[in-house]
Amino acid sequence: MAAVTLTIGVDVGGTKVAGGVVDDTGTVLVQTRRDTPADDVGKTRDVIIELVAELAAGHDIQAVGIGAAGWIDATRSTVLFAPNLAWRDEPLRAYVSAAVGLPVIVENDGNVAAWAEFRYGAARHADDSMVMFTIGTGVGGGIVLGGELVRGAHGIAAELGHMLTVPDGHQCGCGRLGCIEQYASGSALVRFARAAARQEPHRAAALLELADGEAEAITGPMVTAAAKSGDPVSAEAFAQVGRWLGTSLADMAQILDPQILVVGGGVIDAGDLLMGPTRRSFTEALAQRSRLPVAEIRPAELGNSAGVIGAADLARRA
Repeated sequence: MAAVTLTIGVDVGGTKVAGGVVDDTGTVLVQTRRDTPADDVGKTRDVIIELVAELAAGHDIQAVGIGAAGWIDATRSTVLFAPNLAWRDEPLRAYVSAAVGLPVIVENDGNVAAWAEFRYGAARHADDSMVMFTIGTGVGGGIVLGGELVRGAHGIAAELGHMLTVPDGHQCGCGRLGCIEQYASGSALVRFARAAARQEPHRAAALLELADGEAEAITGPMVTAAAKSGDPVSAEAFAQVGRWLGTSLADMAQILDPQILVVGGGVIDAGDLLMGPTRRSFTEALAQRSRLPVAEIRPAELGNSAGVIGAADLARRA
């Protein structure tokens, strides 16, 4: 019987650093978390090192994988740029590896989540390919083809949130106009709901009640709660997000023909309020492909653990 190998996965976000010891079945055996000192490069690095040292105590750890929200170079060692952290050309792998005495890889957070779903989650029965959209404050994602993550020539492929969706549309943080992130993200959901609540407050009574009558105080969780209680404006906001997301998923089906399409991120807590419109839009966009095989859309299964599991598994493979 082969020995179980243990690796550590670390998921670094703008507000928290989560980590866990993961075995080769994708099971998280031990986990911990810290707040992220996002405006201080050295302190963020120290938090990661402390977390890894704590997790490694008492375990035979083979390697460490770090998932970070940012652009990672092709060698999986340097954070080139992180929008929500102070990292700029940060040689993170070298620092952490020297401090903890273990092999380390650094990977984009969307990639690690996608890899976790491919290996152990919603796409675990696929053996070749999947595309995952992660719907949070923005839109991220990852692509697996031929059983391998697509990283691109410079390590920063699969920025799915920045595909052009609406020419001359809403301004995106990346500098372009009309990216899918501006139409199918949690931020877009809130924008749609606030606008409708201002225009038709009588149809948004349940939603406005949660926001103490102030449209600008509406948040994503409020939209989800109100939609589940039957608030029409909230349900329509989800329908708008689903329509745009479905068309982007259809684009991926046309371009890459993956086995599975996965939708993850906090917004999928809304269940069929999001997935229903998404699937309808996807089907309508691919009407002429009805006689051909096409990828199934599935919700992600690993939730907040995906980053830790995916980073740990990529470290094991490396």
